[in-house]
Amino acid sequence: MTIKEIQEEIIDEFSMFEDWMERYEHIIELGKSLPIIEDSHKLEENLISGCQSKVWLHSELEGDKLNFSADSDAILTKGIVALLLRVYNHQKPADVLSEELYFVDEIGLKEHLSPTRANGLVSMIKQIKLYALAFQSKMN
Repeated sequence: MTIKEIQEEIIDEFSMFEDWMERYEHIIELGKSLPIIEDSHKLEENLISGCQSKVWLHSELEGDKLNFSADSDAILTKGIVALLLRVYNHQKPADVLSEELYFVDEIGLKEHLSPTRANGLVSMIKQIKLYALAFQSKMN
């Protein structure tokens, strides 16, 4: 699936919920399904700065596509990173860099997060893009 198709799927999924309590519960459930990051990747250098809670993000290039793994010590944050990885995992670096990320605004996620969590979300997106840029540079 393309980044756009995955975002549309997420928007449709979130439109089924009546209120934000249900959406938060869904995000938490998504976090529970996030594959466990290897302990060898839970390093200081993989911690995302700017997040209220601890978030580890690791990426590798498999063939010509990015493969991400992540974890967080906070259940809501873990769900947020699970959403981001759903969009960006197994995508080409060039697509990660060029495609607009709009589902966050469409589902109203950013406005329903505390300011520190919203900053953390921006930091997670920035780190994903930095990985994509680094791998894109290596490929060229």
